[in-house]
This record gives sequence, structure tokens and C-alpha cells, in this order.
Amino acid sequence: MLERRNRTDFDEYAAALLRATNTEAIYVDDGYPTGDAVDWPELGELAGCESRPVLRLDDRGERAAQETAAAREGGYVALKTIAAYRGGLDRVSEHLVAALEANEATGEPLPLQVHCGFGDSDLHLWRADPSFLKPLIERFRATPFVLLHCYPFVREAGWLAHVYGHVHFELSLTIPHVWRGAEMLREALELAPASKLLYASDASRAPELYYLAAKWWREALAEVLPELFEDDAEAAGRRILRENALELYGSSSQATLT
Repeated sequence: MLERRNRTDFDEYAAALLRATNTEAIYVDDGYPTGDAVDWPELGELAGCESRPVLRLDDRGERAAQETAAAREGGYVALKTIAAYRGGLDRVSEHLVAALEANEATGEPLPLQVHCGFGDSDLHLWRADPSFLKPLIERFRATPFVLLHCYPFVREAGWLAHVYGHVHFELSLTIPHVWRGAEMLREALELAPASKLLYASDASRAPELYYLAAKWWREALAEVLPELFEDDAEAAGRRILRENALELYGSSSQATLT
């Protein structure tokens, strides 16, 4: 595989893997600073699908509220915060709160994606528990919250999605990096309905991760959904892989699969 990767044109190699996922649309947080990354329009071209950006709020400081107010007109499909890295979900900044106020003031608030659970070494894991978001979730009831990654707090995320109608979650990063993908899905769906769980990959830089995430999500769903939904397993799978995100984000979804 490495030899093939090295002797193949990178765009051709990446496009082959991305298109093998059968992705309908990919929504991209391009706020992570990498010098060699392709931008979100180019990523869409490689994948052969719709591509639109996600607005990361944390590094915008006082500009966060102003940029949020214009985000939908600017083509953004969602907002995102990595507050878990900026002190913890138990102590979100006043700039994030101001951005959420501006978002709701538009009358058509964009979904807010929130990094939860594990990540890089500069994160204090216990402060990334999505349960800390309860006051924020209750204050901003018009804003759809999307809890990202979630491991090892998968059950906590599922509980929040069960209790609050405007909370959704996904297991990107958890799948493919946590080996027991099917077990994570079982935990996710213990309380949360299938209408609240979304497919996502959190893939970046390495095109192999897009392919592996899609493959292992499908395999885990094929194992778990017949246990939980019997004759409705296929419908539940379509909701998780595609339809939930269509309803949440609008025209298409973050890494929607068909």
C-alpha cells in the first residue's frame, strides 16, 4: 500500500479513496492549521461531491459574534467550537456565548458542533465531558447542538441527545480509532434514538482515514442495527448515514453517505 501511495499521483490516489466512500457531501472545518492540507473546495473536487465550510469560532475572539451573524450568508453550514481545548466545557468563554447569542438572533441559527471527549495531548479529558454543556444547551434552545467524537463519554452524549430535542451527536474519531466500533454504537443507542446519531469521519490529511471510517461505520452498523431495530434496521441505517444530517444541516450533510 505504501509503495502504491508513493508511486501514484497524490490527487489521483486521494480521489480514488474519497470517491470509494460514496460520499454525497462533505462539510469541512478548515480551522486546524496545517501547511500541506487542501482547502475545502478542493477536497470536494477530489471527492466528487458537494463541499461547504464550517466556521470555527474559538480563535476569532471579539470577531466571533460578528462573523457568526453573517455565517449563513457566507455559505457556512455550521459553527464549531473546540472550547474543550480552551479551558474546558465547564468554562466556555464569553466570546463563545456572544457568538451563540448572535447566532440565535439571526432567527435561523446554524448548528453548533462541539468537540467532546478525547483528542490531542493538550486537552484535559475530564473537562471534555459533554455533560458540562447542560447549562449552555438549556440556555440556547433554538440552536441545534452536535456533540463530536464523544469517547469515552459516549453514554453521556447519548443521554443528552435523549433528553434534549435539539441535541445530536456522532462518533467521528471514535470510529475508526477506537477498535470496538460496534460496541461504541451499542452504547450510543442505549438511550438515544437513531434519529439523533450522525455519521462523520473527522478524517483529515490522510485520505485513507476517509475510506476506513466509512467502511468501519458501515460494518458496525450492519452488526448492531439488526439487533436493535430488526425489520427497521435498514431505515435506521439510512437515517444515521444520511437523512439525519440532511434534516440538520440543510441540503446535504457532513460526510453524508448513501
